[in-house]
Amino acid sequence: MNDIRRSILWVVFGFSMVLIWDKWQIHNGKAPTFFPSSAVTAPQAAGGAAPAAGSNAAVPAATTAAAGVAAAPGGAPAPVAQRIDASTDVLKLTFNSEGGSLIGATLLKHASQQLGSEPLQLLVQNEKHTYVAQTGLIGGSFPTHKTPMSLVSGPTSLADGQNELMLRFESADVGGVKLAKTYSLQRGSYVIGVSHEVVNTGAAAVTPQLYLQLVRDGNKTDSETPFYSTFTGPAIYTEAQKYQKVEFADIDKDKTSFEKTSNDGYVAMVQHYFASAWLLGDGTVRENFARKVDNNLYSVGAITTLPAVAPGQSQKLDARLFIGPQQETVLETVAPGLELVKDYGWLTILAKPLYWLLEKIHGFVANWGWSIVLLVVLLKAAFYWLNASAYRSMAKMKAINPKVAEMRERLKGNPQLMQQEMMKMYREEKVNPLGGCFPIMIQIPVFIALYWVLLSSVEMRNAPWMGWITDLSTKDPYFVLPFIMTLTTIIQTALNPLPPDPLQAKMMWLMPLMFSVMFFFFPAGLVLYWITNNVLTIAQQSFINKRMGVPLKITNPFELFRK
Repeated sequence: MNDIRRSILWVVFGFSMVLIWDKWQIHNGKAPTFFPSSAVTAPQAAGGAAPAAGSNAAVPAATTAAAGVAAAPGGAPAPVAQRIDASTDVLKLTFNSEGGSLIGATLLKHASQQLGSEPLQLLVQNEKHTYVAQTGLIGGSFPTHKTPMSLVSGPTSLADGQNELMLRFESADVGGVKLAKTYSLQRGSYVIGVSHEVVNTGAAAVTPQLYLQLVRDGNKTDSETPFYSTFTGPAIYTEAQKYQKVEFADIDKDKTSFEKTSNDGYVAMVQHYFASAWLLGDGTVRENFARKVDNNLYSVGAITTLPAVAPGQSQKLDARLFIGPQQETVLETVAPGLELVKDYGWLTILAKPLYWLLEKIHGFVANWGWSIVLLVVLLKAAFYWLNASAYRSMAKMKAINPKVAEMRERLKGNPQLMQQEMMKMYREEKVNPLGGCFPIMIQIPVFIALYWVLLSSVEMRNAPWMGWITDLSTKDPYFVLPFIMTLTTIIQTALNPLPPDPLQAKMMWLMPLMFSVMFFFFPAGLVLYWITNNVLTIAQQSFINKRMGVPLKITNPFELFRK
């Protein structure tokens, strides 16, 4: 049995070293050695900056159903592109007269952590960062996102008492086709209606295809650290294949795998806390794509074929563009499956009810920090009897540890006999050496799911707890919480029975301390969650030890390492 415990500890220690090495590789800008993740970005342009060329992103190739490949408009020199600003109560948008594309989106209700009180700019086009939304026509020499368009006069900001703002962009005649885009902005909404009207001004029928795409560089967000990362990149959802993430690295290698053709779902660009997505109506057949546009520049989108447009006639197709935070309750109301951009991975089935409970608690206490504390209290209460079983087993092990140590010293020259005597002692004392492990292992998925809930929830951004903790999504500025976390970890370790083997005992102390270092770089909300869990564990374990007559003995780790 002792060999089994030693093997388990070595496996845990080895896996921990693998994780630490992997994070060190990411920290130094290298590809992960063992666990590829979205935290590794594609190679950047010269100088490290993303190409400021969202408008220069190539036009998607037409599908086989189209009559050819789109071409940028030629002829006379294009007029200088103009920027048009529009705003609602939650969004400030910037449009480009070149293609009527959306090249800027500021979320007025979400502050930028890097700029203090300044609102967060999600969509942007400059020399450092590119993230834009574009649409156009392909299948012929038709208007694309590179075609100059003019804004029809009208208001560009939502007035008091006004609930809807509409902006209409119109192109000139290109190849016998005119394209008009009408953006519909609603008060309090992150969903933008985008209507495309195709007018045939030529002498023959045309069958254009409409493309909708999101173009972004491969740079990761500033909210990530070398010790944790979240997915950044394209995502495609269909009812058939559900939520499919597409890594930038896979696009580089042309090894993407997702549902190419569908009549439902959406295409999205996802990053930590925020997302954008193009949504077409269900029943609209589309071809999904994800491709590399330029060095460190990628696009995800969909192409759909419009009905034939006769001379002098027009066709209209409506789409929706979501640009906003990953608020689960909001996303669920926009479109089926859109809430999955808030990615919990394989623990979604556990994470979603935990988030629901966290939100309900917040509805009563109105403080996300105390909501985290109360949620952990409820979880510990739910697992009380399971934990009690584990702690009783640990208490029994701690009570017989002196006997085990004496036996090991007495029989150290006869390992086989020592093993037999130890097994006999376990049977007589009714002790299961692994009895404390299984109840804890059952709970691990629940607490990992809660970890992802806290890491992924945009509600933690700029959310204060108390005192100096003004943002639960960033690290403690004074490292008070990580220090308390380390202290509780030491106390918790001291309460557990030491393995008879000196090497195992040293590992038992060393591993928690090594992991405690990581918490100095973790968001305050995550550290608060672990502190609460540790304090409750210490309280319950001390209570059970006292009931079983096991004295509280704090092991001095310095004496342990002197041996």
